Amino acid sequence: MDLEERSNDIELVKRNLQLILSSNSYQLAHEDLEMLNSDEMRGVRMLLEIGKPEQILEKEEILSTIIVFGGANIAKCSSIKQKIADEQQLLKQKPSSSQIKRKIQRLEDLYSMSHYYDSAREFSRIVSRENQIKTCSSHVIVTGGGPGIMEAANRGAFDADCKSIGLNISIPNEQSPNPFITPGLCFKFNYFALRKIHFVMRSIAAVFFPGGFGTLDELFEILTLRQTGMKNAIPIILFGREYWSKIINFQLLADSGLIADDHLNFIQYADTAIEAWEIIRKNSDR
Repeated sequence: MDLEERSNDIELVKRNLQLILSSNSYQLAHEDLEMLNSDEMRGVRMLLEIGKPEQILEKEEILSTIIVFGGANIAKCSSIKQKIADEQQLLKQKPSSSQIKRKIQRLEDLYSMSHYYDSAREFSRIVSRENQIKTCSSHVIVTGGGPGIMEAANRGAFDADCKSIGLNISIPNEQSPNPFITPGLCFKFNYFALRKIHFVMRSIAAVFFPGGFGTLDELFEILTLRQTGMKNAIPIILFGREYWSKIINFQLLADSGLIADDHLNFIQYADTAIEAWEIIRKNSDR
């Protein structure tokens, strides 16, 4: 086929046009998911993760937030009690299993901490009722959006018929959002760093219930921001003095000269929901 014949072949030209219209290059840039998910577009994706939640929170007139962090495994007592009963049944079948015995022991320890679930729920309910009115959405509870203490805090706001926010994260062990977050205020992030920005941006306080690596990571993030002056003076409340005094020896850090003595003043302790709220309320009144 010579050049003239090729150009005049109607079917060939039609197929070529179809290929043009279906090619990635012809897609609008923001509709090209393959390109947007490429390594080269990481910066664009990061901008979107900054901009999307900010736009929605502005539209919803969220004036300020209170961060609640805590362990995903701390559940209400009835839930953990049932898990213990299930494992005890398995132990009857395999009485020599050290793995099952270890699991029961861990569940019993979690059961002893289940009161923190109730406290987080109560704290969130009190804060939400005190501060959210029809014309103002201040002191809105924000959590990581997952189970455990996060669920309890979102649930407290749900009990009070108030707004709460969930900042979920896309991780290998996929975490679904808990069902108590306000629809339209649950966000899914790919980047931990950008998620942290949205935790901190509007926060006027942070309350840390017992938790693991994730809770500790967020705690030290906020403490570092306070220490370096990158975050204004907000109450940083460790809920459950007995737990936290065992986990971290802040006094040793100061005694060793690794932090200044006055850095210890960043931290306050509470053992009840009312006590935690009073610390925040007094700070807001200043």
